[in-house]
Amino acid sequence: MEKVRVRFAPSPTGYLHIGGARTALFNWLFAKNQNGKLILRIEDTDTERLKEDSVSQILSSLRWLGIDWDEGPEKGGDFGPYFQSQRQEFYTKAAQRLIQENKAYHCFCSAEEIEQERRKQRQAGTPFRYQGKCRDLSPEEVQSRLKQGVPSVIRMKVPTAGQVVIEDVIRGTVSFEAGQFDDFIIMKSNGTPAYNFACVVDDKAMEISHVIRAEEHLSNTPKQWLIYQALGYEIPIFAHLSMILAPDRSKLSKRHGATAVGEFQEMGCLPEALVNYLTLLGWSPSGEQGELISPVQTIPSFALEKVSKTAAVYDVQKLIWLNGQYMTAADADSLTSRALPFFIKAGLINALEAKEKREYIRDVVNVVKEKVRTLEELAEASRCFFQDVADYEEKGIEKYFIKQEGVGALLSKGRECLIALDCFDVENVERAYRQLMDELKIKGGIIIHPTRLALTGRTVSPGLFEVMALLGKEKCLERLDKAIVFINEKLKSD
Repeated sequence: MEKVRVRFAPSPTGYLHIGGARTALFNWLFAKNQNGKLILRIEDTDTERLKEDSVSQILSSLRWLGIDWDEGPEKGGDFGPYFQSQRQEFYTKAAQRLIQENKAYHCFCSAEEIEQERRKQRQAGTPFRYQGKCRDLSPEEVQSRLKQGVPSVIRMKVPTAGQVVIEDVIRGTVSFEAGQFDDFIIMKSNGTPAYNFACVVDDKAMEISHVIRAEEHLSNTPKQWLIYQALGYEIPIFAHLSMILAPDRSKLSKRHGATAVGEFQEMGCLPEALVNYLTLLGWSPSGEQGELISPVQTIPSFALEKVSKTAAVYDVQKLIWLNGQYMTAADADSLTSRALPFFIKAGLINALEAKEKREYIRDVVNVVKEKVRTLEELAEASRCFFQDVADYEEKGIEKYFIKQEGVGALLSKGRECLIALDCFDVENVERAYRQLMDELKIKGGIIIHPTRLALTGRTVSPGLFEVMALLGKEKCLERLDKAIVFINEKLKSD
């Protein structure tokens, strides 16, 4: 095939999860590497499982990740419609052609008959397979039942012998015995196509050259291969991506934490970090590139042959670590723009203050970003810069306020050296405290830790002197006073 055309074809029965996102990403990376096109197709024929806002959520998640499609919803293209629910004529025409060529047939067996046969085979200890009751009905009998309005499905006439051989770019040669399949349904009784049939008809109509999808679809591939053969279509190149397992190597589910792209967005992950993480789930960059890798770096060397057959293990801690690396390296202005919604959500600022205090917020972000791993953590770690300290961490109270002898007097000395400062910037604040440490002949931690707790309420924060300069002289003095009172009252009560 001269031109590469791949597709991502989600079913709008839920939000885009990391497995689907990785499939979309790998299709996109391959298309970019090959100067091909990515087609987005919505497989929405399963009306009973559709969710109303699922399509918009999927599109929004793809856009957030930076995965752009060349054809599909909102883009159009020469091979539409791109919703399966709008492509009924394609499926009906293909199914009728198979019937005319005696490669498919109407099956009038009722649901009750099928269930009765299923129970019978279950009791015999054999897996269910349709026994072909309607396979050899005469044309006259078929037409008679159709005229009477007897409900029917359309089934493929599957060969009883022979092999289905799939050449998979990732998995190599995979063989199936044709005889293991029954005459499976390609059109349901309500006239809508079965999944495997719709896939084949659409992939042919949209000139898909490579089908890159999750390993769980490998079991569908032989049935699709049989449909390709029956319709005389050229078979695309298949590549089945390995599964993504939970840390305990079980099937990944919601009980293992966030799995939907939207959830990672809400917790404050950066899209470039999530894309980086998804890229590493089954594909490895060359040794000199390291683990921090962007699509721009990935695309030139991306190849399906390099995708691992081994199941990838989902490790949210690895993702959060990567996210922290991206946040540390991020430009303060761009990171501030991304952080503002999280600051508003946390109640630290309102929409007006987001504009009026933009410069101050940027300075806070620039100081705090190296100590946090998500935008949500960034907002929470910035609380002391926007709200008074309401309480102190319990472990800090015990360690730095109670057990450290003379801490109240020490904070008072720190307060005195701050009062004397005319220029309250990082350099001058640090110089004043360093001089105090020298005078008292104490190690830095003796005064830095309780001061940090007094000013932020936390035992961990960005550099103390950066914190002090951002808070300003007045707030620092107020909070030191408050902490000294708290310590004195605590010591009296104990």
